[in-house]
Amino acid sequence: MYDELTPSDIKKMEEEIEYRKLVVRPKALEDVKEARAHGDLSENFEYHAAKKVKNQNESRIRYLERMIRTAKVISEDSAADEVGINNTVTVEFVEDGLEETYKIVTTVRGNSLEGLISNESPLGKALLGHKVGDTVHVQVNDAIGYDVCIKSIENTEDDGDKIRSF
Repeated sequence: MYDELTPSDIKKMEEEIEYRKLVVRPKALEDVKEARAHGDLSENFEYHAAKKVKNQNESRIRYLERMIRTAKVISEDSAADEVGINNTVTVEFVEDGLEETYKIVTTVRGNSLEGLISNESPLGKALLGHKVGDTVHVQVNDAIGYDVCIKSIENTEDDGDKIRSF
């Protein structure tokens, strides 16, 4: 996997693991136990549903633990006037003058529909390390690229964006 994660990403994942182990797991086990008591397991929908929830929880715990184990930890720190992880950036698309605001995050928190773009996306990579007033070329692939001008950078605190579930 080798995802790039910040210390705050890892902390959120550890909190989710703890919650799943201490709250979700006992409830899921109790639900399986209760459904099993209803009798014939071959036609017991509640039992199969409870087992599925239990297994999904265990799978999510394993997934998060593996991500933490294999992660490359990157710094959230950047110069006050440069684009970095967890900064909110307003850019103007040079071609049409449209302005958009994005927050640069790690891949596990990226969600373009909510304005959260990954530091590994073409736009995220292009913006990192640049300053207000810089015009940056974003190369999407060999044939397509565009220019954006950085209008503002806000050094935002990590506000608890969710780690994306799979």
